[in-house]
Amino acid sequence: MDALMSLFEGFTHALTPMNLLWVLVGCFLGTAVGVLPGLGSSMAVALLLPMTFALDPTGAFIMFAGVYFGGLFGDSTMAILMNTPGQASAIASTFEGHKMARNGRAPQALATAAIGAFIGGFISCCLVVFVAPALADFSTNFGPAEFFALALFAFVATSSVVADSVLKGLMALVLGIGFSVIGIDSVSGTERFTMGVPELFDGVSLVTVTVAMLALGEVFFIASRIRRKVNDNTINSSGRPFLSRKEFGEALPAWLRGTAIGLPFGVIPVGGADVPTFMSYGLERKLDSKRKDPQFGDKGAIRGLAGPESAGSATTGIAMGALLALGLPISATAAIMLAAFRQYGLQPGPLLFDRSPELVWGLLASFFIAMIVLLIINLPFAPLWAKLLKIPDPYLYGGIAVFCGLGIYATSASQFELMILLGIGIISFVLKRYGVPLAPLMIGMVLGPLAESSLRDALLASGNDVSVLVSSPITIVLYVILIGALLYTGIGRVLARRRQKRNVAEAVPRDSESIGS
Repeated sequence: MDALMSLFEGFTHALTPMNLLWVLVGCFLGTAVGVLPGLGSSMAVALLLPMTFALDPTGAFIMFAGVYFGGLFGDSTMAILMNTPGQASAIASTFEGHKMARNGRAPQALATAAIGAFIGGFISCCLVVFVAPALADFSTNFGPAEFFALALFAFVATSSVVADSVLKGLMALVLGIGFSVIGIDSVSGTERFTMGVPELFDGVSLVTVTVAMLALGEVFFIASRIRRKVNDNTINSSGRPFLSRKEFGEALPAWLRGTAIGLPFGVIPVGGADVPTFMSYGLERKLDSKRKDPQFGDKGAIRGLAGPESAGSATTGIAMGALLALGLPISATAAIMLAAFRQYGLQPGPLLFDRSPELVWGLLASFFIAMIVLLIINLPFAPLWAKLLKIPDPYLYGGIAVFCGLGIYATSASQFELMILLGIGIISFVLKRYGVPLAPLMIGMVLGPLAESSLRDALLASGNDVSVLVSSPITIVLYVILIGALLYTGIGRVLARRRQKRNVAEAVPRDSESIGS
């Protein structure tokens, strides 16, 4: 009841005309920036940070929260429409969402994403208000061994579930981990894989790799096939910006499952919303394979989009609670907001609730308002965003290439970063050309440093005793689940191959009989 009364008081602060204005501004800016490849919510918050010192802290952080949540909507919009997600957390949305857009269901795909983000964000905001202390206690149980087990779980699950070929999935994973280890070793201070280039001492930027792999690589791939297309603009971008009763019933279980997957990752620093979105997609794909009428395929499955969207939004909502209650930044945007708190002379943590209750509860109340505003903004604009697909491909992807370069140069101000962008973009084109999945590569890039540092910390603390990696109940449970998932996946693929061979063997005699007759 105390939390509920404090939340009501927070609404009295958040619903003032000026704070409502900042919510609207933040939501519009976040969505607009998220739509542009290479420009995510973290960059928007960073650019707005010097401009907000004239505002009171409550108004500034309310706007930052709107940008944070709005960036998720914008990233998903571009992931669905043009297969170029603005950030890694929207990668999973491209798998089925872009297929839906290519089959004339772009408005329905955008509506699915908007409603999923609303459901995941709304539920997570409720949990932030009422059960944040319990979630914070859970995160304190994770040490280096637990983080390594979780990263390993994400590595293997992504490589075996998201990828159709285990070999290609592992190859992409190793390439991503290889990108992540370039630079100065944090323990020994020696340079690794830099080839003596000073610009590589700080490593390869995750933003550069994300934009090159997902946006620029897509531009090169489309450019290589553009003359093979008979009709470039066959996409039907008009339609209803809402879901039918059947579509809503199909998506609802996936929204709820995705929310359940995303919630715990809001207090576990393993890459923000990237991991739960992939896990949600993998779960929906596994469940779909058991159905009599599988939906995953060339047309796009609505559940394959609904799950990752709600998972990403749920993680973001809980991450904001972890930032306020623990001072724990889960993502790049949360880290920038943590820096903003300190510049205002505020230290997130338990004492913040006592010293600045108006700020904390006003910000929490603004989360609910931002979710409603973003839903209102995105649902009516779904057909308008879908009309972007009517732009001829040469102009459309040419513009995306320009924004990729502008976004990277704006964040780094380095010509060398542009060269890296071009080189990794060419690598992405080659991977796409030979059907190598990009999701394991991005997971390896995001979680590679965490896995390495966790493994080394665990071994150093135990005197190189390997048994420390399986010394806690959490690690044992994670490894047991991992082994079970691998056995389940392996047995399923073996049975599928046998079934396929049996079908081929049965089809050959029928064909020979028809030829003889």
